[in-house]
Amino acid sequence: MRTDPVTLQVLRNHCRAAAESMATTLYRTAHSTFVKETEDFTIQLLDARGKTCAVPLDLGATWYPGVDYEAAIGLVPGGYQPGDIAMTSDPYSGYLSTHSPDTNMWKPVFHEGEIIAFAGGHIHNVDVGGAVPASLSRTLTEVHQEGLRVPPSKLYRQGVLDETLLRTMLANVRVPEQNWGDLKALVAAVNTGERRILDLARRFGVQRLQDGLADLLDYGEAQARAVLSGLPDGAYRFADYCDEDGVGGDPLRLNLTLRIQGDSAELDFTGTDPQTLSSMNVPTGGHPRHSLILVGVYYVLSALSPKILLNFGTTRPFTCILPEGSVVNPAHPAAVGMRSLTCARLRSLVFGAFAQAAPERLPAAPAGSSSIINLAAEHPRTGRRVIAAVAPIVGGGGGMPHRDGTDGSGADAAYLKNSPVEITESEAPVRILRYGLMPDTGGAGEHRGGLATVLEFTTDAPDATVTARNRDRSIFRPWGILGGRPGAASTFTLNPGRPEEQDLRNTDLLHLSPGDVVRIVSPGGGGRGDPARRDPRAVLRDVRAGRLTPQAAERDHGVVIRDDAVDAAATRALRGRMPARAGFDGGAERAAHEARWNADAYAALGEAMARVPPSWRGRLKRRLFAAVRAAPDEAPRAVIGAVLREDRAFRRALAGE
Repeated sequence: MRTDPVTLQVLRNHCRAAAESMATTLYRTAHSTFVKETEDFTIQLLDARGKTCAVPLDLGATWYPGVDYEAAIGLVPGGYQPGDIAMTSDPYSGYLSTHSPDTNMWKPVFHEGEIIAFAGGHIHNVDVGGAVPASLSRTLTEVHQEGLRVPPSKLYRQGVLDETLLRTMLANVRVPEQNWGDLKALVAAVNTGERRILDLARRFGVQRLQDGLADLLDYGEAQARAVLSGLPDGAYRFADYCDEDGVGGDPLRLNLTLRIQGDSAELDFTGTDPQTLSSMNVPTGGHPRHSLILVGVYYVLSALSPKILLNFGTTRPFTCILPEGSVVNPAHPAAVGMRSLTCARLRSLVFGAFAQAAPERLPAAPAGSSSIINLAAEHPRTGRRVIAAVAPIVGGGGGMPHRDGTDGSGADAAYLKNSPVEITESEAPVRILRYGLMPDTGGAGEHRGGLATVLEFTTDAPDATVTARNRDRSIFRPWGILGGRPGAASTFTLNPGRPEEQDLRNTDLLHLSPGDVVRIVSPGGGGRGDPARRDPRAVLRDVRAGRLTPQAAERDHGVVIRDDAVDAAATRALRGRMPARAGFDGGAERAAHEARWNADAYAALGEAMARVPPSWRGRLKRRLFAAVRAAPDEAPRAVIGAVLREDRAFRRALAGE
């Protein structure tokens, strides 16, 4: 290491302060609620190759501490000059932006004619055009439907704005003034980053700064390797499911084999389902350390070593195997707009694999579903068309080794801040009827899962369109561990309690009439440990606080409450009749699915997928699942074999026709 330990810690703090300064600039100058309130943005301080060296810890999303800009930086034609600012929103150009609403931006920082670093960041635009308001829906089937995509290009050339590029972008979005406002905020942030990096160069000297950035990456790597060294070597296998791979589709299976050996780890996603016919694909380009794939790893490392330094170096001990043509490495032009839904399940997948390696140190599954509610309508008071984020509906955290899961704020999506009701109602034609925690939704356990969030709202706008991004966990619930029970499933209801009530399940696009009421309830977190071992006093506190009904206390935890007190004798008797619980519990829905689609059935499916090109696999999967459903008394492998023998289109594909 070229930098002495004391100087390195000082530089680490200065780099984080620089990143926080950039984030504060963006946060305070953005226009859309989704950036200035929800904080769906990121900031990175990058070395001269585009590797992330520092990120803010207090502002913005937590997805990208190890993001790699290098490929996208190299795709900008003509090299760089002082004053240049580049950007992209194309998921298939350098695999930096991961769906079209994400605009990534970077600015080279020059010293005496040489690039010494970059300042970078991204914002999520509420709308970038495309087939639906807010641009995202799982109903979309190719990336061309998901709005404007900008390949790596210069927005500013030597400090001069490219007006043609700007006009092109704003002509293709529904609320151009909002997009331009957020874009200017991101420009201000990278300009702030340039100033702060030059301040660091003056303070430390250019060579010491560059050496220090390299040493910060090495330090992050060393810390990650130290965590891995404390885990037992072995191969740990886990699978998790999204409810469906498209509108009315089949379960989407994500499969992981985690191999830990010494101070390194391999994450092998072989066996994961093929790229979908919907927009749930995760564009990675097969990058072995893509930040979207490693989000769950960042959380695991932070749980096992809370003071760990997160940067690109943290990713070096990990290698991901991402099969081509799978949902984690789709081929163009697969739609990718709803990749955050799949990413939520990827986080649970990684948690589940690591929980087998260190069950005593890790929590149960968090909600794993953060529904982002957007509304597009003509505002009755102003007559103007608005597209606004109503709220992110985040579920509960999983039960922890030392305490209950966090209510209404699952650890893997807690960075999404709630929008104040007053702000939402002033900017969009909505009225919030209910916003709070939903009782009886946390998975029962010695440490219960966190409660779900519930939101009810109505609108008086005519022809309002609501998009509910990332709807999931209506079927497959957040799992419990060590005997804990799964959290409650998510629900989505139109006009609850009325004769015309509709269960919307995972619908993510609906049209409202004035007076319609929408209720959305997130999933609850999974429980950890046998519920019969939960302290009855903790159960009583939950009942008194309204988190738990007396009926659920008795049914799920074996605690009998009479006259606002624990009936100790009745509780002992009831718990004595309860069977001891241990191990994993994914819920009855998962058990029923895996009873039919067992390891052999999925192996047969994988063998079939391997025999056709990636573009065939999504349709072939639909065909095979339908055939297996239609023959409930036959083994899935036999059904799959029969389909492959009889399907003429499949035979032609194998013959190369």
